[in-house]
Amino acid sequence: MTKPKSPSKPASKKRPPRVFGREKATALFAALAQDRPDPKTELDFVNPYTLVVAVALSAQATDVGVNKATAKLFAVADTPEKMLQLGEEGVAEHIKTIGLWRNKAKNVIALSKMLIETFGGKVPETREELVQLPGVGRKTANVVLNEAFGQPTIAVDTHIFRVSNRTGLAPGRNPDEVEAGLERATPPEFKKGAHHWLILHGRYVCKARKPECWHCAIIDLCRFKPKTPDPASVSALGPKSN
Repeated sequence: MTKPKSPSKPASKKRPPRVFGREKATALFAALAQDRPDPKTELDFVNPYTLVVAVALSAQATDVGVNKATAKLFAVADTPEKMLQLGEEGVAEHIKTIGLWRNKAKNVIALSKMLIETFGGKVPETREELVQLPGVGRKTANVVLNEAFGQPTIAVDTHIFRVSNRTGLAPGRNPDEVEAGLERATPPEFKKGAHHWLILHGRYVCKARKPECWHCAIIDLCRFKPKTPDPASVSALGPKSN
């Protein structure tokens, strides 16, 4: 009797092939660097402490919205000691326009207290110490290390995650995979600015719903297809005939 064949297993989804070698990655970052020679965070801050607070507040909020709220907050509380004097309710009054403001106010007070009690009022310069602070995760820690202390860290937010996958620079299923891929793919000379170049490119060019490929500095290197045409060129062609 012929033994029935066992049902075949469904084909597993393969991860996107890595398409960026060192030479191509160097060309990509060189093009982004030429497009934005002096990249930096768009969050307003006056010292490492206010940067920690600003980045923590920026979760599920826009930089513009955070800056509006922190302009008055940092004018009266730019150190952990001053923030504690302001108190949770005082912080909340300043950040009510930001999403999740109640929980964020609690975290700002809690992290300020911990900075004083555990770190002598100073912002630590290691990721391991920073992530101990309430409301500070790996992404926030990487931003602070890069912007405040000049360390070549890469914080993967929604923009960087999208650009890394779309272009093929560092495909990944989650932020940790993308961060690891970027660490491998980014040439050393570009690691300090990589975070800013990628996030700004994602924010202003490689947008989520409709990437503006027609003025993309890396269009010839990006694997995304089909490329989005320039609306002006499409309009010039006139309406399609039936």
